[in-house]
Amino acid sequence: MLNANELKTDILNDLRVELSEEFDRNFERKAFFSDKWKPRAHDYPKGSLLLVTGAMRRSTQGHVEGNGVRFSSALAYAAIHNEGGTGFKPVKSHQRKSKKGKVYTVRAHSRKFTIPKRQFIGDGPDTQRLIKGVIDDNLQKFNLSLTNFIKK
Repeated sequence: MLNANELKTDILNDLRVELSEEFDRNFERKAFFSDKWKPRAHDYPKGSLLLVTGAMRRSTQGHVEGNGVRFSSALAYAAIHNEGGTGFKPVKSHQRKSKKGKVYTVRAHSRKFTIPKRQFIGDGPDTQRLIKGVIDDNLQKFNLSLTNFIKK
């Protein structure tokens, strides 16, 4: 028979697995559940939206911590894609050629960029619905095992 600690552990492990699968499917859906991601300004021939190499998709992992499940990515750029925002990227000094053929040097500088929010991990109505479903399923299993224990 399950005790309260085992029930909690089962719920958290099931949440980690279920949410991991759904967050992974967000890359296929190109949406955070049903909220579609904003398309790119230009159509790039290489890869799909947020899926050029698949590194970000593979890097997201869930961990049971205390009384919850925490999702993270080891990649520095995952957070800005998930939350959106602006930043600065360093540009190295390099050579350019003008239309007239003159070669000149561009000094090193920083370029500002803005990335729209394309959430793939986080909380929302769909996440809460999944959490409720996992908890309900585990409580039903717990009640069945409790009922079977009492009958014996």
